[in-house]
Amino acid sequence: MEWLIPVLIVVALIAIIGIYLWATYNSLVTLKVRVDEAWSDITVQLKRRADLIPNLIETVKGYAAHEKSVFENVTKARAETLSAQGPADAAAAENHMQTALKSIFAVAEAYPQLQASQNYLQLQAELVDTEDKVQASRRFYNGGVRELNTKIQVFPNNLIARNLGFTQRDFFEVSDSAAIAEPPRVQF
Repeated sequence: MEWLIPVLIVVALIAIIGIYLWATYNSLVTLKVRVDEAWSDITVQLKRRADLIPNLIETVKGYAAHEKSVFENVTKARAETLSAQGPADAAAAENHMQTALKSIFAVAEAYPQLQASQNYLQLQAELVDTEDKVQASRRFYNGGVRELNTKIQVFPNNLIARNLGFTQRDFFEVSDSAAIAEPPRVQF
């Protein structure tokens, strides 16, 4: 009968460790899926924006046919955005897209008739809405990455997470911090 107590203690410890491993694995899988979903949301919004851009270009082209380099830059930035793989590539493509869109809006400002065009105004409103959705998707993605990376790094999870195949993810960060360091200038 004396041997029963140590056996029960060992069985209880094995059960506790098993439950801990099970719960940790399931929570890591849940966080990984959440981050994957958030990344998918970002790509959907970037695709939506990329689909709007040709319409915006065609609308502006009708008014500013001589601004060929602006349209080429926007088309190139669109292609970069669609082919980006991972957060680092997407962030770089995002910076190029922002620069290209600023130039196309600058061209549009030179044409008052274009700014009054209902089609242009609708496309611009849809683009602003899409930009808002991209920002929200980024925040959701970065929040999921923060939770996953924290869960992987805390003790004792860090002892088993890598062995289970879980790795840290990259945040979707702005690669050109100088571009956001200074507020935009609005001129009337």
